[in-house]
Amino acid sequence: MSLNEKLEDLVNQSNLSVSEHQLSQLISYVELLNKWNKAYNLTSVRNPEDMLVKHIMDSIMVGPHLKGTNFIDVGTGPGLPGIPLAIMYPEKQFTLLDSLGKRITFLKQVVFQLKLDNVSPLLSRVEAFKPSVPYDGVLSRAFASLEDMVQWCQHLVAKEDGRFFALKGQYPEEELTQLPKGVILADSHEIKVPELVGERHLIELINV
Repeated sequence: MSLNEKLEDLVNQSNLSVSEHQLSQLISYVELLNKWNKAYNLTSVRNPEDMLVKHIMDSIMVGPHLKGTNFIDVGTGPGLPGIPLAIMYPEKQFTLLDSLGKRITFLKQVVFQLKLDNVSPLLSRVEAFKPSVPYDGVLSRAFASLEDMVQWCQHLVAKEDGRFFALKGQYPEEELTQLPKGVILADSHEIKVPELVGERHLIELINV
């Protein structure tokens, strides 16, 4: 089965609709990630078919729950979940922030080759970056505990309706008890990722 057929099969097991153009872009991203991974060690997932499940589907399944139009993906690594989400939602803007130069070099190449005009790779530490306009949403996937995420990223999010979106494995019950004062759980979603072993949850936090 080709990567394209495999991804189509995975999408068909979900409730998402993905255009031919988006499928093609998602495959191109996986191919680039696989190619660059050999030299840059961007992800521990080595097999492109595994990347389709663990990186692509795992990222895009949270898309329907995103609120807002302007997002920052903190500790994006090789662009996860930011790149797959930017492909799925060309009308939304994504800043992809990472403190490792080789990851940003890779992301700039992805943006160039896939012609993604809604993605801005950014080399910076989270606490050092001061946005001119706050974001509707801060995204993180395997980045930090909820408490650390909120404390490090508080200056990035819009005070009124800004949200923190944390992609987690098991439901982070204990982490939720340690949230800083003034931050509460707005919503949580159990995410069913086709062919992924293990639990996935999307946690939404807001300032009150």
